[in-house]
Amino acid sequence: MKKLGIIGLSKGNGHPYSWSAIFNGYNHKFIDNCPFSVIPEYLKKETFPESFLSDKAEVTHIWTQSSQISKSISEFSNIPYVVNHITDMIGHIDGVLLARDDAETHFELAKPFLEAGLFVFIDKPLAYSVSEAEQIFNLARFDNQIFTCSSLRYAKELDIRENNFSFVRASINNSWEKYGIHVLEPIVNMFPHRGELINVVNSGTDNINIVTVKWQNLLACINVLGHLFTPTEIELFGDQKKSIRFLDTFYAFKKSLSIFIDIMEGKQKSINKNETMEIISIIEKGRKNG
Repeated sequence: MKKLGIIGLSKGNGHPYSWSAIFNGYNHKFIDNCPFSVIPEYLKKETFPESFLSDKAEVTHIWTQSSQISKSISEFSNIPYVVNHITDMIGHIDGVLLARDDAETHFELAKPFLEAGLFVFIDKPLAYSVSEAEQIFNLARFDNQIFTCSSLRYAKELDIRENNFSFVRASINNSWEKYGIHVLEPIVNMFPHRGELINVVNSGTDNINIVTVKWQNLLACINVLGHLFTPTEIELFGDQKKSIRFLDTFYAFKKSLSIFIDIMEGKQKSINKNETMEIISIIEKGRKNG
């Protein structure tokens, strides 16, 4: 069984709690430790260990910028070891979950683990620019060492490969830089024949991003609505209209984490780097201050 370390925590991102629990289960006694109420809600709907990934790997070590936060996550997600220095887990683990979505920290946090030859799952987005993403990829010591994505890439609701659609409209809240990828990556994955990227235009305001992405064979309008309420959904237009609403967070996280373990075991390859770089390029071109 693989042993994993986890790195956290960034503002508003509960992945260190949820990703660890998907492997280790969670401790009902410390359920109030998790400040993200949605996480215990969807974990409670699943059966441990049958629905979890405890047969594939265990999160054994954690580091965050705060010993108090590390202790809170470790108690909730049954992580046995809290380390004081990020590199203390090297030599005890097979891979790392870099569960922070503040992309500006990814290079420095991933570097010691990549240089040590460990597999690293880097939370979305890998970077905010192509040049920053290249710097991270250049740290890799071997093929498939880096795995990075939005877990919505693997959402069962979005598992559609139909080529009769030529226009996509998607909506999500929060920021373009951090959350636009949650709908952008599934779109790229659903349309392998989209063709060459032609143009990216953000016609929104400071708080609302309306990003039009044009490929040779596909046009997408991605609405990232800041603090305005909207469900995460994608609408496909062609000979017919199809509306998809994302609902099952547990499934998407579990699927992406399972694929990471398969990559570590040599059963699967990581996402094509060119596809990841295309996604990062769109994020960069769509930034209002870019």
